[in-house]
Amino acid sequence: MTGLPRDTRHLDVVINTLTGSEITASLDRLARLRIEVFREYPYLYDGDIGYELRYLREFATAPESVLVTVSDGEKLVGAATASPMWAQKPEIRGPLEQRGIDTVNLFYFGGNILLPGYRGRGIGHIFLDRQEEWALRCGAQSACFVTPIRPVNDPDRSPAYRPHHAFWNKRGYAPISGLKCVISWKALGEQEESAKQMQYWMREF
Repeated sequence: MTGLPRDTRHLDVVINTLTGSEITASLDRLARLRIEVFREYPYLYDGDIGYELRYLREFATAPESVLVTVSDGEKLVGAATASPMWAQKPEIRGPLEQRGIDTVNLFYFGGNILLPGYRGRGIGHIFLDRQEEWALRCGAQSACFVTPIRPVNDPDRSPAYRPHHAFWNKRGYAPISGLKCVISWKALGEQEESAKQMQYWMREF
């Protein structure tokens, strides 16, 4: 598919939209960026490069996947992914299907990440613009993502953490009441993976 801007200069960074083999060529840098960013709250992910590369190869080979990258010179500083929901693992797709939600015409946004020094520049809006435009071109009628569920008074919460709920609401996304999934990863301080509850957010186009 073509039609989306592929190379955009924005506030001293370059934003690219990648597909197919272009995604595959970026997997190592993307895996390392994900480990770095998801180490922050609320994920507190104790990342493993081998696990990340296996996950990302599945994403890269899924039909109609897209990767939006943000680069500062040779350094990858941000990324956003999107692919059809029907291509996701059962633990992501299953709760939606059990609720009776159509997953054939639904896109999944798998993670929008940006290093701290590049936040607050409007790049988050560009990420969603590119993801939504791509999803629409692929025939999607809605899009969703999941976020970690954390207690209000979580002792692990960083003082610097600012939730993105207002931003997502402004973009038309809302949590689906009572709809959760479970994803396992190894968090900081854990000896092995444990299950974490995730909340679905969705927007219809």
